[in-house]
This record gives sequence, C-alpha cells and structure tokens, in this order.
Amino acid sequence: VQLQASGGGRVQPGDSLRLSCTASGGTFSRYGFGWFRQTLGREREFVAAISLSGLTQSYGRGLEPRFAISKDNAKSTVYLQMNSLGPEDTAVYYCAAKDFDGSRVGIEVHEYDYWGQGTLVTVSS
Repeated sequence: VQLQASGGGRVQPGDSLRLSCTASGGTFSRYGFGWFRQTLGREREFVAAISLSGLTQSYGRGLEPRFAISKDNAKSTVYLQMNSLGPEDTAVYYCAAKDFDGSRVGIEVHEYDYWGQGTLVTVSS
C-alpha cells in the first residue's frame, strides 16, 4: 500500500491543523494506521494510532487532549486533527500502515510495514 501525507504547513501557536494520509494500492479497511513525528537529530516519536475498525485509538503521552485521529474508509484517508499547537509540535509528521488484527494498534515504529513521505508542520510566531 502507498501512503501520501498532506496538510502540513506553517501556523502560529494556538492554531489548529488537520493532516491527511491517503492510502492506495490496498484494501484500506484492512489496515490500522499510525502517525509519528520526527525532528532533526531525534528518533521518530509516536503520536497517534487507530485500529482497522476505527474503534480503538491510542495517543502519545500528553497528546490526547489536543490531538485526534480518525479514518474515513470511503475516502481511504486517515486524519490527524491537531489543536492548540505549540512550537514543541514542530516536526515532520509521518503516517504508517499495518494490517493489524482486530482492535490492535501499533505504537512503535518497527510495528509498521508501510510509510508515507512525511509532511512538515512548523509552529512559529
């Protein structure tokens, strides 16, 4: 499956942004998805994940109050809604996919088989 992430950009502190990850080449409803982010010199960090059914979500530490992951099977797209953004959220955001079983979600990089190219989010005044 091929993943195309989009929606990044430069925003001001306190703003919201919604990232999209569109999948092609596979049966979208059979995959669980994750979002990770990475800044220069640091390891890729888990942000959010959603199960293939969409009923189970998981979030990185402290992110759930501001971030929300969702998926639209009809559009083969996974979304990451980010609110109250701060400079600490500046990073390249990556989406990933894996044909997990049932309600399982993945929170580790090594659990995913497919990755998108990344979209840059810059939060700055």
